[in-house]
Amino acid sequence: MTPAASPLTWGQLRDLRCAELEGAADGWGKASNRADAGRDRIEKQLLNGLRETQQGAAADAAVGRLRQLGRNLQYVYTECGLVRTALNSLAYEMRAQQRVLRDALDDAEALRFTVHADGSVTYPAAGEGLIDGKPLAGGTASVGAAPGLLPPSGLVAPNPNAAKAQDIADRVAKAVRTAAEIDWRFAGILRKLKAEEGLKVPDRTWTDAAGDAASVRDAARGYLKAGIPLDASPAVRRAWWAGLTDELREEYLAVYPDQIGNLDGIPALVRDAANRDNLQLLIGKLEGRDDAGSETQLAGMREIDRQLQAGRQPPMYLLGIGDEGNGRAIVSFGNPDTARNVSAYVPGLNTSLDEDFARNDLKRARDTAKGANKYDHSSAAIVWLGYDAPQSPDGLDSLDVMGVERAERGGSAFNQFMGGLSATNENEDPHVTAIGHSYGSRTVGAATQQGDGIPGVDDIVFVGSPGVGVDRAEDLGVGKEHVFVGAAENDIVTKLPSKLQSAAGAVGFAVAGPAGAHLLGELADQGGDDLWFGKDPASEAFGARRFPVDEGPRLVGGNGVSIDAHSQYFDPQRDAVSADSIALITVGRADKVKTEVSR
Repeated sequence: MTPAASPLTWGQLRDLRCAELEGAADGWGKASNRADAGRDRIEKQLLNGLRETQQGAAADAAVGRLRQLGRNLQYVYTECGLVRTALNSLAYEMRAQQRVLRDALDDAEALRFTVHADGSVTYPAAGEGLIDGKPLAGGTASVGAAPGLLPPSGLVAPNPNAAKAQDIADRVAKAVRTAAEIDWRFAGILRKLKAEEGLKVPDRTWTDAAGDAASVRDAARGYLKAGIPLDASPAVRRAWWAGLTDELREEYLAVYPDQIGNLDGIPALVRDAANRDNLQLLIGKLEGRDDAGSETQLAGMREIDRQLQAGRQPPMYLLGIGDEGNGRAIVSFGNPDTARNVSAYVPGLNTSLDEDFARNDLKRARDTAKGANKYDHSSAAIVWLGYDAPQSPDGLDSLDVMGVERAERGGSAFNQFMGGLSATNENEDPHVTAIGHSYGSRTVGAATQQGDGIPGVDDIVFVGSPGVGVDRAEDLGVGKEHVFVGAAENDIVTKLPSKLQSAAGAVGFAVAGPAGAHLLGELADQGGDDLWFGKDPASEAFGARRFPVDEGPRLVGGNGVSIDAHSQYFDPQRDAVSADSIALITVGRADKVKTEVSR
């Protein structure tokens, strides 16, 4: 049935009991919460118990079945939550139209007008005729009429009640018409919220769930989304979340896991719960596509999901996930809200949400967390992919790699995230470290130059850096004694020529070949300590504390070309000294870090 054909009357709208809709929504909410509690028990008790006490094929089969049951309960939680919010949104919007109707009826009663069942409004005689001075006759205003028109003679003034009655009739009609449209729209949404028969929830069902969530999110804009403080500071967002009722929190988590999970200032446990649900919806969404970008992100998300399900230590917290741009993912190993020591690592060149990121970049943060926990068990390490890092499929001459725009945008987003950590950490003065690798060091450098610098950061670590955008460590806002640099001898990225040197070398090559290129390049960088994005952070002129690292494999060796020297700073197997130095810095034990001579 279309809205135009709806039999809804103003009497039915007036008498509609929105509280009953909200009561039904509460029932669906309870079902959603029970499913969530069951899933939580499976993930935190049953699965952990099996892993710790049982081994073998039977145990593996039991783990697989429990995971499937948990996945099913997650789907029940999501869908029941969507039904609850759809019903609450319906009640919210219907109640708004009831207010419009009630105001119109109250005005009619005050004026002693009569509102008929069909919405027409009868009004009494009023005013006085221009000729005889007698009150003008009353009448009836109907929907869509044009009241107050003078007759052809122009000798009779309109009844002053006519326009008022017409306004009331139009308001009543509009409220009924809008309510009918709302009813029709939500009926369609609720009809779609229907699961397949059977106990198994296949992947295609999650694809449908992603569509269901999108429909309910769109419908709940006025009821829920308008209340999310998207433009507020992290501290204000934290206060907003703390001030919500449990019921509203549950609805936000069920319907807007993407918004809540990626909102800086929301507690880590809440973000993790929201993002785990949003991860399933994103997987379902991407499974419905066949383009290369979606397939790449899908592989990354599936690998993150696999690691989340594995339940390894330190515990994982999914603080951000999204499919915008090259993908977004923020993962913490350890709870950053309760940890006394928190580090956040920003990856660089060629990083995107793919399987390589999910395996290797997550491992770097996990290795850092493990190393830090050797010195202080209250430590958390984060990998932050909250921006579009440059991609260079054609090599180091990519324009994005050579530019600073992505670093500037990423630096702003990183500052917002770190402000969120400062707002939610429960310790009075946590020790916070920002770590930039490769182009990520340029992003961290950009973050230090925005506003008041990176919120809450005590120490900064750069590894594999092509420059950070400033020429002195003291310009980074934490004091040069709190800036640390690791640069492998064979890491080509830490030896990129400066922009001026590159330009001079090109001119020299054009004039006198290789010899001219070398000569003019040397003249352009007489200190030999300039890189593409400014002074070499490992140089004496920069003034940071350089810690020793393994020289790494040569660029060209017996096995061909290798850039592995650029990627092993965090690996305790390939570069134990570097990994241990980073761990010591993140727990505030920099006094134990050995230093080496600057370049």
